[in-house]
Amino acid sequence: MQALVLAGGKGTRLRPLTRSIPKPMAPVAGVPYLEHQLRALAAQGIVDIALLTGYLGERIEDHFGDGARFGLRIRYSREETPLGTGGALRRALPLLEETFLAIYGDSFLPVEYREPLELLRERGAEGVMAVCRDEAGETGVRPNVALDAAGRVARYAKDAEEARDLEYIEAGVLAFRREAVVGIPDGRAVSLEAEVFPQLIARGSLLGWLSPRRFHDIGTPERLRALERLWA
Repeated sequence: MQALVLAGGKGTRLRPLTRSIPKPMAPVAGVPYLEHQLRALAAQGIVDIALLTGYLGERIEDHFGDGARFGLRIRYSREETPLGTGGALRRALPLLEETFLAIYGDSFLPVEYREPLELLRERGAEGVMAVCRDEAGETGVRPNVALDAAGRVARYAKDAEEARDLEYIEAGVLAFRREAVVGIPDGRAVSLEAEVFPQLIARGSLLGWLSPRRFHDIGTPERLRALERLWA
């Protein structure tokens, strides 16, 4: 089983901290945030890791190396210029297995990571998106996903105003077949959210997997501190 971590973001909302380190290396409970993510994957037996780096990617590569001291096998795909989330996946194509997990380097969802991959294989879809409910508004994110009766993603609207059909929030864990990445244009900036997801939805090939847990993220100083309190 393979997991990719999208770790190329600049983290502009975390400045001045991220002027010298990439966002996934922000310290949480004494170690870089990305280290918590990788240890969570390793604890579930997921040891084949691809880190998709960009901004200050050498800081990540210097810290984790080949992953041996963490019990992992780590390989890297680095963007020389920003390619977006979809473009970063396309650049990593030579590293990809036939099915793989993809997570964001600034969010954390405490679940069994195998389950979205199992759903992907069982249903023969091209992609699976983990979603969650957040009636209490703890994430600070508006619902942005609608599912149909068959559990397929019917609509994704990242920054939508409130709408009755949008009941769920994208939770930061994805599973893909390699074939879903092959069609992404090579060498240009492509957004998963704006370009890849709509294409998969139009083909009826993006499933939703309902997480029993909410996600956490380090996108702002306040959320970073909240996650620090959680893990402390």
